[in-house]
Amino acid sequence: MTGSLRRHSNLQRFLDSITPSVSSKSLPKSCMREMNSLWQPIGQEDVEYFALGDLWDGYSEWSAYGAGVPIIFPGGESVIQYYVPYLSAIQIYTTKALASLRTLGEESESDSWSDDSESEKLSRSWDAASEDSSFDQEASWPSNRLGYLYFQYIECCPPWGRIPLMDKVNELSKSYPGLMSFKSSDLSPASWMSVAWYPIYHIPARKNAKDLSASFLTFHTISSCFQVSDNALMGSEKDMDVCCAASNGRRTNCSSKCAALPPFGLATYKMQGSLWIAPQSLDQEKLATLCSAADSWLKQLRVFHHDFNFFMTHAI
Repeated sequence: MTGSLRRHSNLQRFLDSITPSVSSKSLPKSCMREMNSLWQPIGQEDVEYFALGDLWDGYSEWSAYGAGVPIIFPGGESVIQYYVPYLSAIQIYTTKALASLRTLGEESESDSWSDDSESEKLSRSWDAASEDSSFDQEASWPSNRLGYLYFQYIECCPPWGRIPLMDKVNELSKSYPGLMSFKSSDLSPASWMSVAWYPIYHIPARKNAKDLSASFLTFHTISSCFQVSDNALMGSEKDMDVCCAASNGRRTNCSSKCAALPPFGLATYKMQGSLWIAPQSLDQEKLATLCSAADSWLKQLRVFHHDFNFFMTHAI
């Protein structure tokens, strides 16, 4: 492994590896005047935007083969662990009421659950995760910043009954074409998505793969209001020599402007701290901050997020 990889923890390598990056453009001044002034990025004269369709294309290869994450064990052995992304939740708020709202996901419970005892235990845990839906009703977004809810999807199906993110988006876009046609500048800052990452295989094969069974839930904003340029992201990661993602979801060198969507929130499941958290680092604080941010976000929007609740009650 290169020296640059050794200087980062496995947790940070995971976050770096699954951060989508998509080609972006500057919004014409005429279009900027139509935006809600509260939605424009603070301190920026220009508004960068990307097409949602291009964002989903970035998950295409990950959905088919998994996103490779380099993992280094304490003894120096290394593997590439692959994770498949699944759409866990998404809310899209727009400037105008573009379509009648239809909430999806509440009826997606699978009727074909496995009969083995381990799956039965997980099934009971999965159902129990739905019982705690209490939120701080005092903390919420101001209505003038929310916009109009065009679409939302909250996944409730157990992991083995899901289809990869790209397939799910293609399915949902048949009823909600805005999932493909919207630009990030069309969306209010309350627009977001969460992605569940489950491990599928690692190369080279390792006999004791228990430490690699961790799953992750990442949260990403998808509005131009919170857009981060890839160049700005790279400024704090000098070891990486890439600037944007190709359409297949892998980062490659390119000269076009790109937007990165690093996770602002995170939850974990079966994560072994000794493998993922680097000793004498700020990893533990970072994990706590990301988890708190996700929890605060959901409370402000008054969203009951099934996966987040399950991950939080079954973290180890």
